[in-house]
Amino acid sequence: MHKVNSIEDLAIFTGKPVFDNQLFVGRPNIGNRERFLERVNDILDRRWLTNDGRYVQEFERKLENLLGVKHCIVTCNATIALEIVIRALGMEGEVIVPSFTFIATAHALQWQQITPVFCDIEADTHCIDPARIEKLITPRTTGIIGVHLWGRPCDIGALEEITRRRSLKLLFDAAHAFGSFYKGKMIGNFGYAEVFSFHATKFVHTFEGGAIVTNDSRLAERLRLMKNFGFRGYDDVVSVGTNGKMSEISAVMGLTSLESMDEFIAANHANYLSYKKHCAGIPGIKLLSYDHLEKPNYQHIVVEVHESQAGIGRDTLVEILHAENVIARRYFYPGCHAMEPYKSLFPEARRRLPNTEAVAARVVSLPTGPTIGEQEIAVIGEIIRFAVGNAGEIKKRIQKR
Repeated sequence: MHKVNSIEDLAIFTGKPVFDNQLFVGRPNIGNRERFLERVNDILDRRWLTNDGRYVQEFERKLENLLGVKHCIVTCNATIALEIVIRALGMEGEVIVPSFTFIATAHALQWQQITPVFCDIEADTHCIDPARIEKLITPRTTGIIGVHLWGRPCDIGALEEITRRRSLKLLFDAAHAFGSFYKGKMIGNFGYAEVFSFHATKFVHTFEGGAIVTNDSRLAERLRLMKNFGFRGYDDVVSVGTNGKMSEISAVMGLTSLESMDEFIAANHANYLSYKKHCAGIPGIKLLSYDHLEKPNYQHIVVEVHESQAGIGRDTLVEILHAENVIARRYFYPGCHAMEPYKSLFPEARRRLPNTEAVAARVVSLPTGPTIGEQEIAVIGEIIRFAVGNAGEIKKRIQKR
């Protein structure tokens, strides 16, 4: 294996990666290709490609059984799922959400002329801070959307207490938390409903897709109507709706993913332990930890770069990693509040979101998944360790460029 021996080796200066011909990037999980293609052939033989076919129905039942919920409504993507459930719950006016989340969480509200009120996060969990919510509640507030991050749950108990006491709707964006638990109970069983993403970047996916899960039968009935134009029967439209249906081929990918779910989680867990080993002792590099008792999915490998200790900033480290073909990402940067239209609508938000600002400036997500293993992680760890160990000289050279 090649080694980073000196500053002159770094591609950020030379343009030539030390680890040439290697691309360190997490790739979509596939599962059992033969089983997937067998199901695809069955779809083609049946010529039933969409509109709640056999495989969509099977996927919904499998998810209900796995999660222990009464109802699962799968959709074409998680953004549509959020929009549908927000409307079905009658949310309006203002809804409190964290800014440190994917932009779709805020857009799903703004798209329906509901004002997202951004709440700061806890510095250690990166999740919405319940202690800061009360000050944001106004007569126009109708609900709270909690976001589970990195495969770890937010403080569900505290959010339940606030929404119960203040008579607000509670919804969870669980895009990162499929298969994870909260106090021994699987994510999916909390609030009025929870929304999962099955985008190709998720460890269990349907190419593109999402799902709403709930234990409220009346809500589930409204959701099923709304995701299919409001049709109750063949030619009987009884409410406003949209096209949120999942296709059969997406459901087939979902079923195939579910069959390999334990394998995917095991690979993610092994990678987490490997990163923990190879990043140990690097000044200013803090690997996000998991509570193993909650059975997380280990879907994300997240580190915080503390420049005061590392001697190098997050953005510089990401630039070095990218130059070496390591596809690391600044995650949820710079925060929803710093993107349009929210940046213009709420110019004062930065002042009341100090933790969000700080976390967004130091978080980086590293490659993981079954296509990444011990050897690749050792290389990534070596690059990070070298960059931090030579931070002073690297900064000087960058300033001279």
